[in-house]
Amino acid sequence: MKKIKIMSVFGTRPEAIKMCPLIKKMREYEEIESIVCLTGQHREMLQQVIDIFQIQVDYNLQIMKMSQTLHSITTDILTLIRPVLEKEKPDLVLVHGDTTTSFVAALAAFYQQIPVGHVEAGLRTYDKYAPYPEEMNRTLTGRIADLHFAPTENNRACLEKENIRDHVFVTGNTVIDALQTTISPDYQYKDAALAAIMEERKGRLLLVTAHRRENLGKPLQDICGALREIVSEYPDVEVIYPVHLNPLVREPVHELLGQEERVHLIDPIDVEDMHNLMDRSYLVLTDSGGLQEEAPSCGVPVLVLRDKTERQEAVDAGTVVMAGTKKDDIVRLTRALLDDQEQYQRMSRAVNPYGDGRASERIIQAILQYFEG
Repeated sequence: MKKIKIMSVFGTRPEAIKMCPLIKKMREYEEIESIVCLTGQHREMLQQVIDIFQIQVDYNLQIMKMSQTLHSITTDILTLIRPVLEKEKPDLVLVHGDTTTSFVAALAAFYQQIPVGHVEAGLRTYDKYAPYPEEMNRTLTGRIADLHFAPTENNRACLEKENIRDHVFVTGNTVIDALQTTISPDYQYKDAALAAIMEERKGRLLLVTAHRRENLGKPLQDICGALREIVSEYPDVEVIYPVHLNPLVREPVHELLGQEERVHLIDPIDVEDMHNLMDRSYLVLTDSGGLQEEAPSCGVPVLVLRDKTERQEAVDAGTVVMAGTKKDDIVRLTRALLDDQEQYQRMSRAVNPYGDGRASERIIQAILQYFEG
């Protein structure tokens, strides 16, 4: 049997965290020739993940530049990936999730009439501006894709509503696979500031991330105000907030929280530090999509700092609660989990709907089945 040439294309850290376990697993199959193409939509943060998973990169389009826009990312990828596809002629292009890289790489493959596999397919809010631009990125990628790897039955049902029924496979989420590589009981933190905080900390730890476009401005100010009120009210609570490099995030966060004694504002950390920090946290407050999936695997409840989520199955399973971005709501819901141990245990023991850590294997078997057919 001729080897199946699979080109995996990704360009951001969240994509890398979820694609690297799949790429590693593909190495175990003689039937597959694996090629990796980075767009470089992120740079340093992306390279950290590549290094941790020891992934060989065949192409790097290196598109990242100062003040890049959605327009420049789109046109640069579309132009630069074309010769790579023409040279390699892959049998399948794999993209992940909802980034501009995923949509544009899928579009470029479609222009070459190359089949596309969509990892983490079927997530929907049905509001094209929430999250923006991710909701349209994943919806358009879904229309292009030939194989759809849906993490959950709910995601499969979303695709079915859009009349996407062929070659849909429920696999679990590859981020759960990633945790098997990154989390260690005797882990030593690489970031010096984080290591010092963890060495000295005594109370309950709240891990916070907030940086999404739709949360800039008043929502982010409300989030910071809620954190100030919580640490003031609970002397045993500490907050660690790895702050995004975007000045529109850093400036208000440091202005509002920089003087709080038990709020630790640190620079972004790599995936190993983040996963092990998450594993040792009491509670996660986040507007990230990935942490909604990852933290429940560690038995850590999540408050989602967004008004809408494309991960409704986590809400239904009871592993996350939608807190929104209004200060009073965030404070009220955080208090409940700090004060009510029964409610906390109910969330921490809820079954994570995102699988058992074997999503990569299921995706590969589905690909083999597709090409054998």
